Amino acid sequence: MALRICFLTAEMAPFAKAGGLADVSGALLRYLHAAGHDVRLFMPFHASIAALPLERHAVGFLAGIDARIGTRTYRYSVHTARLPGTDAFAYLVDCPEVFGGESIYTASPDEYRRYLLLTHAAFQCCQHMAFAPQILHANDWHTAVAPLWLRTIYRWDKLFAATRSVLTIHNLGYQGIVGAEAAPEVLGGADRMLLHQDELRAGQINLLRLGLLYADLLTTVSPSYAREIQGAEYGAGLDDTLRARSGALVGILNGVDYQEWDPRNDRLLPRHYGANQLGVKAALKEELLARLGLASGTRRPLVGMITRLAAQKGIDLLLEALPQMLATQDFSLAVLGSGDAAYERFFAGLARAHPGRVAFHQGYSEELAHWIEAGSDMFLMPSRYEPCGLNQMYSLRYGTVPIVRRTGGLADSVQPFDAGSGSGTGIVFNDYDPQAVRWALTTAFDLYRRPGTWRRLVQNGMSQDFSWQRRVQDYVAAYERLLA
Repeated sequence: MALRICFLTAEMAPFAKAGGLADVSGALLRYLHAAGHDVRLFMPFHASIAALPLERHAVGFLAGIDARIGTRTYRYSVHTARLPGTDAFAYLVDCPEVFGGESIYTASPDEYRRYLLLTHAAFQCCQHMAFAPQILHANDWHTAVAPLWLRTIYRWDKLFAATRSVLTIHNLGYQGIVGAEAAPEVLGGADRMLLHQDELRAGQINLLRLGLLYADLLTTVSPSYAREIQGAEYGAGLDDTLRARSGALVGILNGVDYQEWDPRNDRLLPRHYGANQLGVKAALKEELLARLGLASGTRRPLVGMITRLAAQKGIDLLLEALPQMLATQDFSLAVLGSGDAAYERFFAGLARAHPGRVAFHQGYSEELAHWIEAGSDMFLMPSRYEPCGLNQMYSLRYGTVPIVRRTGGLADSVQPFDAGSGSGTGIVFNDYDPQAVRWALTTAFDLYRRPGTWRRLVQNGMSQDFSWQRRVQDYVAAYERLLA
């Protein structure tokens, strides 16, 4: 059955990307559309999008529309833009006053108003298009008020009478907390009793919690994360609401876009390889070592990292573990990332202390990310928590053995290797401490010195399928259960 889906997102790759939300949004638009579903995706017309070489058109009947938020009225128009390589279009909400800044996100206290406008625009555009969505799919705190508005300020419109709402949590750590004085804007005239009263008495409104309370279906980006966030350790203060809504909460592991991330056809690599051409991977490793100024040598394993340098990613464990390991084990390290200044200084200092063995590239480079995935022997992800994670799944396809902590999507996508049976796809550790990281790295280095066993481990990983075609089927099944 073809479904009518209204999809709201703050970002979508390749138009505008700050994190995994963009990848998921772009993939769902691409693959839901390819499966025959009518998806109307609404996102801000961020200023950076105007410079992209996109097929883009203004929508004549969606021009000069007014949306009232509290005491202010905003006027916006809408453009459509084709998702490259497809015949799927996104709807870009154009309001330079609101979305005209250089960054996708800002630190402004008015940030929430930008996304209230986006949410209003999605409802209003559906009305102007006479599009009656069966599914209203909101994402993260930015559009988490949509399920509430479906039940309140847009309830009068019979266009939405059969619409069911979905909220996907990509990272529970970002919640959209605003002051209680924003209640008239958030509620649009609806009863204040619909807000979480304890938070209101404390002078706050948590926009993400509103979505958790009022969405018909809650999804998050891995089954393990769906379980973890119902406990106090990972629930970020929302675990009580998530436990109360546990019957409506499902975890759907994110997929991988193998058109972009596959060593057999990677457009950013000079040569391609599969599970039976690992000599090409070894040659790419040598080129990467030379490019990064690291010493040559196939016997020395190369550990890669591509990460946001933040506490969530387990970087604090490495402050102790990596200097100790570099002093006692013969390996090289290539790190690509940026974030916390103290962590940036740590990796820069590590590179200075170990010339020829450690390389640190501060920032992000799409090309270098692909080279690190292809040229590394191992990929380290010691996350404190990880809703899904993508690099561990990229690594599996590239024959780069993931070394991960058992949490969230890492636990769901990497299976511990058993040298006796030859089963498993990576090295998995449990405890969140430096000793566990040292154990995991030492175990990986020991296996690397056994070529036959290592080849088996590498080929196990390369045979895994985390394609979006499979994940989209899971989303459609969830939509259909909700409508039933």
